Amino acid sequence: MKSIRFIAKSVLFVLLLGATLLKAADAPTVTIKGYVLDSACAFTKALSKPVSKDCAISCAKAGSTLVILTDDGTIYWPIADTTPSSGQNPKLLPFAGGRVTATGKVYERGGSKAIVIEKIEPQTAK
Repeated sequence: MKSIRFIAKSVLFVLLLGATLLKAADAPTVTIKGYVLDSACAFTKALSKPVSKDCAISCAKAGSTLVILTDDGTIYWPIADTTPSSGQNPKLLPFAGGRVTATGKVYERGGSKAIVIEKIEPQTAK
């Protein structure tokens, strides 16, 4: 009886993993440009850019999630595509308060956008 449950759980896990991988394959890869700032300020202060680099770093170190705010006002939540998932602040902290160009798979749900960052670099001034 225990072996049947184990087999059933294993099959379910494989099916869920397969569905997750198929969904990930369907997500488009895009390149976005914008500011890295703390999520609370992006929403509560309706900022179009960070107050300062130090402010964004302080908020991130205090636990606020860093996001990427594009010029059109779209907020992208950086996420991991791993299970279990992990926070992305360590990846974004070097860019806090600055402009970046980020490339990755974008997911949309309920009006929110998230990006699994494959590449991120400071945006050079033109």
